[in-house]
Amino acid sequence: DRLRAHCFRLEPIPFHDMAQWGFDPETGNLCHESRRFFSIEGLRVRTNWGQVPEWEQPVIVQPEIGILGFIAKRFGGVLHFLVQAKMEPGNINMIQLAPTLQATRSNFTRVHKGRTPRYLEAFLDRSRSRVLVDVLQSEQGARFLRKRNRNIIIETEQEIEVGDDYCWLTLGQLLRLLRRDNMVNMDARTVMSCISYALGTGDSPEAVSGRFGQALWRSLQSFSAGRQSNEDVISWFTEQKFAYDLDVERIPLKTVKEWVRTDTEIRHESGRYFSVIACLVKADNREVPSWTQPMVKAHQKGLIAFVVKEFDGVLHILVQAKVEPGNFDVVEMAPTVQCITGSYEDEGPDQLPPFVYYVLQARPDQIRFDTLQSEEGGRFFREANRNMIVEAGPDFPRDMPSNYIWMTAGQLKEFIKYNNFVNVQARCLLASMSFIEWGQR
Repeated sequence: DRLRAHCFRLEPIPFHDMAQWGFDPETGNLCHESRRFFSIEGLRVRTNWGQVPEWEQPVIVQPEIGILGFIAKRFGGVLHFLVQAKMEPGNINMIQLAPTLQATRSNFTRVHKGRTPRYLEAFLDRSRSRVLVDVLQSEQGARFLRKRNRNIIIETEQEIEVGDDYCWLTLGQLLRLLRRDNMVNMDARTVMSCISYALGTGDSPEAVSGRFGQALWRSLQSFSAGRQSNEDVISWFTEQKFAYDLDVERIPLKTVKEWVRTDTEIRHESGRYFSVIACLVKADNREVPSWTQPMVKAHQKGLIAFVVKEFDGVLHILVQAKVEPGNFDVVEMAPTVQCITGSYEDEGPDQLPPFVYYVLQARPDQIRFDTLQSEEGGRFFREANRNMIVEAGPDFPRDMPSNYIWMTAGQLKEFIKYNNFVNVQARCLLASMSFIEWGQR
């Protein structure tokens, strides 16, 4: 209904047709004339992590912190979340379910001279609400340079006027909608991942049907009682930061090696990875009805996956300490597998990153979750990655690389409470894990 109610248009255009955007004559950086919103710049990376010790690439520089927030309210004793059917130019299906408020600082300070985002005041003045979640969380470290957003949920008892593009949904409804491809956007998923779960009065793991559901429920309740204590996890994580070097240097976009600029794109010579394009956007329900902007377009499909395994009746997740150039502090906790699988299509299993081949060859009875989930539609052009949760069988390797560790779902959620521990891919996938448990009840 919301899609039919509005008029949307997205059209790739040449760079010279962009309004208020242009290439800086000295650096070649692609910037807005206000020097706000974001810019596309160059990055030189040196690291001892992985197989490539040095490279250069374009990167999105957006130092300002935005807000990703849900307003929550109880109806009949049940907590509901005010969800927006939000148009983002990069969305595959144009509209996806989003938080109540999803706005950059440039947007809510009205640099675009458009309307103020709806419900902004509820998050700026929280005197009549209760804060349930409030934490800074990182975004994609491979594409953004040290980008963070404020993930927040506030509960109110006030009357809320519900706009035409908004509706109240329960958490259970949102979790079930995660089963659908490209339905719940990345910004909603990362905020949902910050929610912790507790047993209700009289509940027990046996209230959840099935061995896997019960093991997952115990995992969500195990905040510090996994195979490794939280102190052990912190020591492992500190060791990873100590072991790996990450030297990043912002450089002029026009000097980035192995990347070429045409009238319509900035791309790698090999045709792999991603490109930067320009788009014209029209949307009659946004703060401004028409604008142009750069977008990042993925060239190959990606895979994001957790391998999980039961130990003593408690499900554990195999977590990776992953170095990405845009990370604030060298490494973040990442999914077991997080890679662009298209980069390895011509390689044999031995050339793939750890566990990729295992995930892709998993039997149907091992696959607990398998959907396509979109990346953030405000910066990424129609990008979706395959998100999977695979239960390890008896054939799963016993020896783990040093940058991997087994953690419970509860432990991983505990570390989400702190800045720059768990990356956005792991957070979004962890939100999906919670659906598995709810879907059993």
